[in-house]
Amino acid sequence: MNPLVGLLTALGGFTAFYVGSWWRGDQRAVANPQTPEAVERGGPTPAGLGVGFITNFFDTLGIGSFAPTTATYKFLKMVPDRLIPGTLNVGHTLPTITEAFIYTVAIGVDPKTLILMIAAAVAGAYLGASAVSRWPKRTVQIGMGSALLVAAFLFGWRNLVEANILSGGGATLVTGGAGEGTLGLEGSKLAIGLAGNFLLGALMTLGIGMYAPCMILVGLLGMNAKAAFPIMMGSCAFLMPVASARFVQNQAYSRRAALGLAIGGIPGVLLAAYVFTSLPIYWVRWLVVGVVLIAATMMLRSAAKNE
Repeated sequence: MNPLVGLLTALGGFTAFYVGSWWRGDQRAVANPQTPEAVERGGPTPAGLGVGFITNFFDTLGIGSFAPTTATYKFLKMVPDRLIPGTLNVGHTLPTITEAFIYTVAIGVDPKTLILMIAAAVAGAYLGASAVSRWPKRTVQIGMGSALLVAAFLFGWRNLVEANILSGGGATLVTGGAGEGTLGLEGSKLAIGLAGNFLLGALMTLGIGMYAPCMILVGLLGMNAKAAFPIMMGSCAFLMPVASARFVQNQAYSRRAALGLAIGGIPGVLLAAYVFTSLPIYWVRWLVVGVVLIAATMMLRSAAKNE
């Protein structure tokens, strides 16, 4: 079987696993409720759908969705802090799977590199989600506040690097800023890439997001910038169902908010991928940095009050 066909077939299997685990977990939660937000009936709110659409639109362009969604939830008090990591993982899974199908076919990354990098991220997510889903509220606040600070630094660092390299300052999707480099890794570089993606998979369950750090990792390893898209989107598409199952099982998420991300997110992905094939996002990234820094400060202040 062609490796790419095998990968996409496996992705379809993971999608079925995700839908089935959410359905079964939802039914168990109704029978044995422990978290009110996890068993709240009804469809998503208009605000929830809007958050899903906007964050996944920019996610498809390489901004990432976790940090902006976390900041929005914190500002608008839409989801309790303790449930934000689970809501991000459960809700953003379907839009991310949609992205993975699109970019895995569109960009020809070396199949061995792509499959091994994805497997490393999934292993990291499996170990990370089992721990994060059981953390108390204050630990989640400290962890997410710290993760947001790291995300803001990575966003800013990436923007500064692109501003120095690209004329006109940072554009993007696949058509902009591709530069030179390989579409695969070998030897020690492959080993470093696998270790890095394992760590990013574990950190993603906390809410740090994978896109900005994965793009940086790929660049440092000498790969073409466009290779980051199928690697980061494919990694997230495979690891998020695994992480989501853990959060659903422990009722550590908000059901209605997650539905808003899932249902609102898919149209955002399709619009960004097929209509806005390139978009100047340099200043958008700086806006995200500012918002994320404010959200990180609010999260850490909440943790200090709960001490």
